[in-house]
Amino acid sequence: MNRTIRFYSAGGSYGGFSNFAPFPVRLDGKIWPTSEHYFQAQKYLDPEAQLAIRKARTPGLAARMGRDRRRRLRRDWESVKVDVMRRVVRAKFLQHRHLGDVLVSTGDAEIVEHTARDSYWGDGGDGKGKNMLGRILMEVRAELRKRQ
Repeated sequence: MNRTIRFYSAGGSYGGFSNFAPFPVRLDGKIWPTSEHYFQAQKYLDPEAQLAIRKARTPGLAARMGRDRRRRLRRDWESVKVDVMRRVVRAKFLQHRHLGDVLVSTGDAEIVEHTARDSYWGDGGDGKGKNMLGRILMEVRAELRKRQ
């Protein structure tokens, strides 16, 4: 039977899988404090909004800023958000080799962002969510395995 790895917070053995984990990512010619900062900033095409989110003190603040609808969300967000997430997650695990090693070490385990707070990126807490972040992590794991 396949084992399942559940993660949520940035602590613990698999805390690095969280977008809130403190692993800076270099993308688009800039350094982003976390993958959460990058993801949230990409919701907007306005460079000032992106800069404000990149400079947010914490990933939690970056997430709140990304949910602020006083700023105009880019029109294509729903169609590009998965690709944006895939891009930043891939960059994070390629740029932090030890994190990539931890990801590959999970073998064929199912990886699940376990949270009742999100049924799109996570499992919704009851396993019925889409678990899109977990799926992307498993895709990146397969890519890293091929590179080894």
